[in-house]
Amino acid sequence: MIIAGANRLEEHKHSVDELNVFPVPDGDTGTNMSLTMMSAAREVLNAEGADIPGVAKALSSGALRGARGNSGVIVSQLFRGFYKGLRDVQEIDTATLSTALQLGVETAYKAVMKPKEGTILTVAREIADKALELAMRSEDVVEVLEEALRYGSETLAKTPDMLPVLKEAGVVDAGGQGLLYIYYGMLDALKAEDDTVGNLTTVDGTKGEHGNSSAQAVFSTESITFGYCTEFIVNGVKDAEAKEDEFRAYLSGIGDSLVVVADEDLIKIHVHTNDPGLAIQKGLSYGYLSNMKIDNMRLQHQNTLSMEPEHKKEEPLPKSSPQAPAKEIGFIAVSLGDGLDEIFRQLGVDYVIPGGQTMNPSTEDILNAVDMVNAKTILILPNNKNIILAAQQAALLLEEKTLLVVPSKSVPQGITAMLNYMMDQDANANFEAMTQSLETVTTGQVTYAVRDTHMGDFDIKKDDILALMDGDLQEVGKELDETSKKIMDRIMGQEPELVTIYYGEDVKESQAQELAKYVSDGYDGVDVEVQYGGQPLYYYIISAE
Repeated sequence: MIIAGANRLEEHKHSVDELNVFPVPDGDTGTNMSLTMMSAAREVLNAEGADIPGVAKALSSGALRGARGNSGVIVSQLFRGFYKGLRDVQEIDTATLSTALQLGVETAYKAVMKPKEGTILTVAREIADKALELAMRSEDVVEVLEEALRYGSETLAKTPDMLPVLKEAGVVDAGGQGLLYIYYGMLDALKAEDDTVGNLTTVDGTKGEHGNSSAQAVFSTESITFGYCTEFIVNGVKDAEAKEDEFRAYLSGIGDSLVVVADEDLIKIHVHTNDPGLAIQKGLSYGYLSNMKIDNMRLQHQNTLSMEPEHKKEEPLPKSSPQAPAKEIGFIAVSLGDGLDEIFRQLGVDYVIPGGQTMNPSTEDILNAVDMVNAKTILILPNNKNIILAAQQAALLLEEKTLLVVPSKSVPQGITAMLNYMMDQDANANFEAMTQSLETVTTGQVTYAVRDTHMGDFDIKKDDILALMDGDLQEVGKELDETSKKIMDRIMGQEPELVTIYYGEDVKESQAQELAKYVSDGYDGVDVEVQYGGQPLYYYIISAE
């Protein structure tokens, strides 16, 4: 069932990738979920023994280590909870199955920073609730799954009524669609007369039922009541699970968007609050803190742009080289072009992970990169909002090293963070300084639309030039030069002192220099630099400080 579910999603991952609100897919929902499931399937194939607890544990472990992007992490948490319901059983009946599905939903909801209805979480919850209802009157596992998934498909069709951004674009949630591909593949394997899974990806249980969607488009910071995104881990907690509810109750009084997860002797905290100090002080009453970060969300915006999946470059991670002598602090950065890779290396980054919007590294990729850096404490720059969660998950899995996640959401933020590294300070001081420096950067991006759509006030046609500032779509045009100048005018409204233009693989240096001249001639008191980035699909990535 697991293999068939992974295969089904793999076959349809690009159609899920295309189900986005923005005309450029945001985060490769289908690809991230598929890579997560393929990692789980490989772990299952290599599992010791074939009993239910062993297979379920391999499913959970493989999904956790292979999780990519927010959608992949959510899938990993669904199956982490699923394993909790199966670790002590030798046979799955309808009651056991429904309980495992319920535990998966509970675990996933706890893991998400800001749960939203109308997403993959809603579809997963409704399927689990329906399965529980059906299990009370049926002992036929196939019948329960069929009816629960049919109800899940109906729920998916209703997601535009739950999220205005989906309704505006006339789409459903991509994450929920991807989850149904997985579950329908599993159902077909269960119904098969033999154990052959090679032909189980040909029947599409959801094909043609729904239109386009995006699981990522629901993560919005437009309406902010509590301004500081505060995250940390409390270590050395006695009876951590017993204190989980107590800590959650306290934090609910000072903020929202809570994630409080206990695991053995630690508690992972995420809260949006107007007073981070209160959350930190409460954490110190339980144990010592690590992996601390505080973001001023009113000064940061989501980076919601990506590129079309068919252009994705499946490049392997860089080959290992002999490790340098041990040091206290090391650096990892995620980058998306050979020119940008070299810039990060010149700034002192020890290991560069190829990635970006459409090739999100997995938790395991990040752990492998950590192994290549001979440092006690490592700071990682995800440089993409869709990679931050996977990096944080990797940090929780480490034992002998400490991984601090600087929450950079764009390459310009990552470069600025490296420029703010202080050699005479320790890792925690640098983490705080580098995190604070992210607020000083405005990021511009110029790319193109991969399909027709309507977004806000814009009627967008395929191949239109799109220009964004800090992740928000600002300009739509037909000509690259004209649209690039318009977004530059908007950026200059922030009165920056330094502007750096990183031009991509589809742009000539002379074009970038002409854009730089436009800024120099039109605005006094600003220094303008041009650098080769070599990034695909983004004509320009612009940094303004």
